[in-house]
Amino acid sequence: MSGFTVPWNEPSRVPLPKHLYVHVPLCRSKCTYCDFFSRADDGSVSHAELVEGTLESLRGWLTPEVRRVPLDTLYIGGGTPTVLGEDLVTLVRELTAILPLAEGAEVTVEANPESLSTELLAGLAEFGVTRVSIGVQSLDDAALALLGRCHDSGAALAAIRDAVSAGLDVSADLIAGIPGVPAESWAESLEAVIAAGAAHVSVYPLTIEAGTPMAEAIAAGQTAAPDEDSVVDAMDAAATLLSGNGFTRYEVANYALPGHESRHNAAYWTGWPYLGIGGGAHGMLSGDQARALGLVPEAELGVARVRYSYAAEPFPMRASTPLTTFETLTVPEALREDAMLGMRMTQGIAAELAELAGVNRALESLVVDGLVVREGGRWRPTERGWLFGNEVFGRIWGAVE
Repeated sequence: MSGFTVPWNEPSRVPLPKHLYVHVPLCRSKCTYCDFFSRADDGSVSHAELVEGTLESLRGWLTPEVRRVPLDTLYIGGGTPTVLGEDLVTLVRELTAILPLAEGAEVTVEANPESLSTELLAGLAEFGVTRVSIGVQSLDDAALALLGRCHDSGAALAAIRDAVSAGLDVSADLIAGIPGVPAESWAESLEAVIAAGAAHVSVYPLTIEAGTPMAEAIAAGQTAAPDEDSVVDAMDAAATLLSGNGFTRYEVANYALPGHESRHNAAYWTGWPYLGIGGGAHGMLSGDQARALGLVPEAELGVARVRYSYAAEPFPMRASTPLTTFETLTVPEALREDAMLGMRMTQGIAAELAELAGVNRALESLVVDGLVVREGGRWRPTERGWLFGNEVFGRIWGAVE
């Protein structure tokens, strides 16, 4: 052996994150409630060009100062990645050629029923995709029309069954508290996605974001606003029904059968760095990674973490400023952030992390209010704490001891 090592495998170099998020900012059409960055797929953006632009974003991180490592998780979200059709298979293939997958890696693609064919599922599975997150949202057709979705309930269930038949793990997204959806219909939606084969269910409350068509319709009196009590009842009903069917709530909005938890999202909540690429994508790097990449000066050793986001453009690398937000966190701030995000999970955080983060007094005050408990050497949220998550997270982030 010559001992030659290619630059990106040089052990002394700082390794890149082992988690990668890719944002595909196209959808068949915009839903009435959505404020994520995406554009309608009206032909103005070439799919092939978008794939190449996304790969260009990834190559921008591959400087000689850092070392590539196999990916533990790859998550392609949006938007609706499946609108790319066969170009999505190309994107997966090329991404994993640049950053190969580790053995047993989790590769997730977000999908909507109207753009998920059996042929596309087969192609994605062939190139390493292991998991599909399907935007079902509801199986009440009137509710789907209110949300501006492009599919009906039958198409959503068919998409879940097709993905399961393709050998993929399936997560179903559902929205709780949609006006006009009776409790019986909500329960039927939950039962139907389970029966179709979803092993992971995400349940989000309907929130009205300023500037969306739904917010405008509510302001004009054309649509009813979500009722807070109904939202809470729907979230409670989901917890009861899913737990009764073997699902474990492992995060405030996420339930899974044993072994089907999202490893990628768990990385977000437990402080692992991740690269984010594509228009509007967010990413997080350690201080060492940011210094090696030249994002912060070598001398700034007090920077423990960097958060960034790309310009909300389909081709952010063509923008005058590709990264539009850039935030540095000190060690105390990064620890508080770890404590705050960790409290999204059922398991909560270790007492040692709370001590290091200096949030014990904040947690004790939350115990008094019934939002947090301490047991078995860990702090964890109560069910009431999940309902008042903003109060829990705000007090932890604001704690300075």
